[in-house]
Amino acid sequence: MKEYVQSKLHNINVTAKSIDYHGSVTIDQYLLNASNIDPYQKVDIVNLHTGHRWTTYAVPGPKGSFELNGGGARLGEIGDKCVVIAYQSSDSFQGANVVFCNKYNTIESQQKYE
Repeated sequence: MKEYVQSKLHNINVTAKSIDYHGSVTIDQYLLNASNIDPYQKVDIVNLHTGHRWTTYAVPGPKGSFELNGGGARLGEIGDKCVVIAYQSSDSFQGANVVFCNKYNTIESQQKYE
């Protein structure tokens, strides 16, 4: 088994951050559904502004939300653009759902990579 990209959220904007939280990243439930990322699934976050990359898990949140929680809150600022990447274990690449967000964290476009 190998790890392959399953889902990506591109250009999602940080809307809030909270150090006093036990960890994770809060993501708009609609965006999670559209990208096929499950609540509490392991994800990598890449901050396109700073280059920081870290692993955490996704927590569903309200419309437009993308909140850095716990230690991850120190790795970005409100307004930073990020990429969220989820993976799957498989014998081969099974395709990936990719959602591109606009500045309001709503869907600008979607693609399926096969």
